[in-house]
Amino acid sequence: MVLATSFFASLILLAAAKPMATRTMVIHESRAAPAKGFVQSAAAPAEQELTLRIALKQNNIAGLQTELYKVSDPASEFYGQHLTLEEVAEFVKPTDDTLAAVSNWLSENNIAAKPITPAGDMLEIKIPVSQANELLSAEFSVFTHVKTGKTSIRTLQYSLPVSLIQHVEFFHPTTIFAPPLDSMPKFVAARPAKRATPTSDDVPASCASTITPTCLQAFYSIPTTPATQTSNTLGVAGFIDQWANQADLKAFLTRFRTDINSSTVFALETLDGGSNPQVRSEAGIEADLDTQYTIGIATGVPVTFISAGEAGPDDLDGFLDMITLLINDTNRPSVLSTSYAFQDETDLPVSVASGLCNTRRRCFGRSGRGLIVDSYAARTSSPPFPAGCPFITSVGSTGGITEVGSSFSSGGFSNYFPTPDYQAGDVAAYVASLGTTYAGLYNGSGRGFPDVSAQGENFGIVWDNQFGTVDGTSCSTPTFASIIALLNDELVAAGKATLGFLNPLLYSPAGRAAFNDVTSGTNPGCDTNGFSASVGWDPITGLGTPNYAALRTAVGL
Repeated sequence: MVLATSFFASLILLAAAKPMATRTMVIHESRAAPAKGFVQSAAAPAEQELTLRIALKQNNIAGLQTELYKVSDPASEFYGQHLTLEEVAEFVKPTDDTLAAVSNWLSENNIAAKPITPAGDMLEIKIPVSQANELLSAEFSVFTHVKTGKTSIRTLQYSLPVSLIQHVEFFHPTTIFAPPLDSMPKFVAARPAKRATPTSDDVPASCASTITPTCLQAFYSIPTTPATQTSNTLGVAGFIDQWANQADLKAFLTRFRTDINSSTVFALETLDGGSNPQVRSEAGIEADLDTQYTIGIATGVPVTFISAGEAGPDDLDGFLDMITLLINDTNRPSVLSTSYAFQDETDLPVSVASGLCNTRRRCFGRSGRGLIVDSYAARTSSPPFPAGCPFITSVGSTGGITEVGSSFSSGGFSNYFPTPDYQAGDVAAYVASLGTTYAGLYNGSGRGFPDVSAQGENFGIVWDNQFGTVDGTSCSTPTFASIIALLNDELVAAGKATLGFLNPLLYSPAGRAAFNDVTSGTNPGCDTNGFSASVGWDPITGLGTPNYAALRTAVGL
């Protein structure tokens, strides 16, 4: 935190700088209208205080990416030698010129700022609407999200002094109109089991109707022996007032993991006024699913439920603030399971989407802290976010004892982020196989998702003291995250670094060999039959479903 402290001191010192002449302004970001689902409802009160974030230009983000790939590629001599927080900060901290330019401008306008990241590349200011309008040559107004009734203060355009354009990435929230995060798998109360004949002697016939931890252990050869390394933890992200219930967890373990102490609990961490009340009727389906299956599969791995409230200023339901919290935490979880997404990538300005993606790029420190993100639970005409971010691992869904890509596993290609090197050959091959099919309806040069997949249908859970089932990629994500957490436990026990950025490993020859290729299934939507699963990577099941034993070999165990 030394960098942040010294930067704040520089802001204070520069506050005495001599005011400069009136600056020439130029539009920095604009949009013609609010996003679909929002309407302008009133002028913003002049005295209303706004909390704004200023993302400063980072001095060498390309260099950070190069280093990240070096330590994440198993073919590299530097594999596993993860960067420290301080080393990451050296790549992303603003230059002295950027610091001086921005702090001089703020001091001219009598605005105090504080850094909220260790490298000082993001600042926070608090100013009234009247001053924000003047400072940014903007017209902030009140906009209403029609479906939820939620109001927010935004502008369709803002400007910066021409001398600052090269120093500032974006102001936030300004031109962003993001609807609430999406997840919410549907709960179906217990129903009679289907009659089915398994195609594998290793998988119980009951798994044809209800998936349990035992089923997943059989599908993917997941060990049941308890983890031993308390330093290796698994994080579960909670948003939009989704709360995880300990009593429901106890009932789940009593029913499905009799070999685990039913009194096992998860730890709690909160941000932005978050909480996790234990009134059973307030339990969230998503939160219960995520905690029950991480604890139920990653046997013995300590799980922390991270609950974001609505008191934060990021206007992204805590999506930015949670990653900022983890960047600042040297003891952050080795894996973060996130089953939430913004349904449409274009709901976020490209600057904000890129900024959010870059924060995920920075979450890999010396201990190899990585991210798993489920990013596409809903089918839309545009890719969801953060599915297209190349620095997360996206998880799709399968169903059936002979696995088939699930119809709701709506993979595709980003319109914001180009195809990363690690999957360039896969995306090119799949696009070539499509020929003219869907020509013009997708970006064939975009980042493809998902990366991998896992079972995602008919997961048995306990919710509000009821037993039932849920479907969705929300089921697949904690499953895959738990597998990585168990591998990390074995790595730590062997005196090795935990896994960090996964994707270069997953797409390597050794990584590919650790997945069961799924070649059937489609994800229809947007008046099309959707993409089809195929031999090799595809935008519905990714590289396929995991084989734990083979993954052990791939990671050097």
